[in-house]
Amino acid sequence: MNGQELVSSSPRHPRIASDANHFVLTFENNRFASELFGQFDQNLKLLEERLNIDARARGNSVVITGDIVTTNQARRTLDYLYEKLQKGGSVERSDVEGAIRMAVAADDQLSLPTLERKAKLTMAQVSTRKKTIIARTPTQDAYIRALERSEMVFGVGPAGTGKTYLAVAHAAQLLERGAVEKIILSRPAVEAGERLGFLPGDMKEKVDPYLRPLYDALYDMMPADKVDRAITAGVIEIAPLAFMRGRTLANAAVILDEAQNTTSMQMKMFLTRLGENSRMIITGDPSQVDLPRGVKSGLVEALQLLNGVEGISIVRFRDTDVVRHPLVGRIVKAYDSTYIAEAEDASRQD
Repeated sequence: MNGQELVSSSPRHPRIASDANHFVLTFENNRFASELFGQFDQNLKLLEERLNIDARARGNSVVITGDIVTTNQARRTLDYLYEKLQKGGSVERSDVEGAIRMAVAADDQLSLPTLERKAKLTMAQVSTRKKTIIARTPTQDAYIRALERSEMVFGVGPAGTGKTYLAVAHAAQLLERGAVEKIILSRPAVEAGERLGFLPGDMKEKVDPYLRPLYDALYDMMPADKVDRAITAGVIEIAPLAFMRGRTLANAAVILDEAQNTTSMQMKMFLTRLGENSRMIITGDPSQVDLPRGVKSGLVEALQLLNGVEGISIVRFRDTDVVRHPLVGRIVKAYDSTYIAEAEDASRQD
């Protein structure tokens, strides 16, 4: 090959030989290289599909061919994932998808493409003793950074984007750090088009069906026995939204999930509960309101009224941020397109 060979001064990074449209990356550790490429090179095939390049494994090397922009994106993706393996992490399909998204997004902040090595990918993360969550989309990255800096954060957008999961992870992180003394999880008890009927048991048992996604995220972030003890001791509190009235929530991480199903009065009541040294995270999907017809969503109103207010961050997720099965993103996009078309038709008729 005629390209100039560039060798990193650190053995942590792959050796690179390159020309205008061609890269050869050689990784020092054969085992990590094998994990990086994936079983039957499935991770390389994903790179090919997403970036429209050609990626061929040769032992512990990979030959990447394509245009200069996408080959650089592939290189940054593999470099990041290789470092992740070196630090003791693993590489799953979702990790590859996330790294590709971030590599593509990074080009918006980079100079014109050159043959020189560009800045490494850096992704925000949330860490608890049990698990570390790394941003998989640029919006997730912005969301995690907003959670770190703002006292009140709205995370809004379609299902599957990680809004609630990252909110609970951040709350667990704050609790473990000692930054807050308790976690309060709340959700309006509005059925999503279904009738659950009379639920037997105490208040916790009645509310549990509505808060199951929050529980699932908690058990992912913290050991099960620790979660159970914290709930018993009141360090983690599960409460329906109606029980927030009259309280001042101090020294707490407070999460309101499914906030699109709050009324205007409920939302105002909740937001004004913010006390000293507390953080509030409000998540919801304005396109999935289950309130009775004619009742305005408190979330939709709050997003309009509080936009630009100092100390409040609003992060909006889109269908491209869906991190579940790729088909979920396409389903969300199809529904959103239909809703937009119907709204435009209705406005023309008016």
